[in-house]
Amino acid sequence: MIFPEKLQKGDIIGLIAPSSPITKEEAFLCEKFIKDRGYQVKLGNSIYRSIHGYCAGTGEERAKEINKMFLDKEIKAIFCTRGGYSSCHMMDKIDYEMIRKNPKIFVGYSDVTNLNVVFNQRCDLVTFHGPMVKSNLIYRQEDFTKKSFQEAIYMEKELLLKNPPGEELKVLIGGIAEGMIVGGNLSLLTSMIGTPYEVNTRGKILFIEEVGEKIHHIDRMMYQLKYAKKLEQAEGILFGDFTNCENFYDKNYKVIDLLKDVLKGYKKPVMYNIRSGHCFPMVTIPLGSKCIVNTNDKEIKFVR
Repeated sequence: MIFPEKLQKGDIIGLIAPSSPITKEEAFLCEKFIKDRGYQVKLGNSIYRSIHGYCAGTGEERAKEINKMFLDKEIKAIFCTRGGYSSCHMMDKIDYEMIRKNPKIFVGYSDVTNLNVVFNQRCDLVTFHGPMVKSNLIYRQEDFTKKSFQEAIYMEKELLLKNPPGEELKVLIGGIAEGMIVGGNLSLLTSMIGTPYEVNTRGKILFIEEVGEKIHHIDRMMYQLKYAKKLEQAEGILFGDFTNCENFYDKNYKVIDLLKDVLKGYKKPVMYNIRSGHCFPMVTIPLGSKCIVNTNDKEIKFVR
């Protein structure tokens, strides 16, 4: 796997909206946030172009923008401003071979899961399930998210996953395993099953998070992963945050109870309460890196 080069002060960062648009005012704030930290900025052309209210331009426009930014030798990193909807429109229009030959830091989560998965698998590129500028940074003054992000993109040989203070990593099923870490948002992972862009979990550590889904929707999606053998083929599973995922039928049956039921009989290590996903503060995960899970020590380690 290719770890992208580290950022230096003064480097140029490309800002894109690969899913839903942001406003011109938000684009200004995102640009200012990056410049105030000593970097230069190139804004994507479709970043605040709204189609149907939820698409930041056509799929062709957004794919062209991603291709252009990876090909641009001046740009050292690409940060997504937000997630949203419709990243799937780009999947058959991106030049993956060109991206593999021009690796650089790529950061995003949520609807950006599609891109993280395919860049890991087709481009051999380590990407970062980390904060997005509009969604996580410009409106929130909190240090943990920024520190975790910096530690991930500047990691040397190893990086120990650290939750925010007071948030314990928890064990669902004991064991020790290692493999490339892949995954992201549950809705996106299941939506790509049966397509050329579905996640490959064989021999991997699978990371899953979700937001705003009712528990019976999570139930259905977890069983889809199960029947597609995505759980069985993984060497281990890590569950991130399930933000605002409620059971309106039975308050006593929570997401963790559902996950225990789905994984009954599973013999590989499973940990949960990893504070990464649609939560604040947020842990950054270097997707595509080697991941070692040791439930005996409640330890998750990433290796270059």
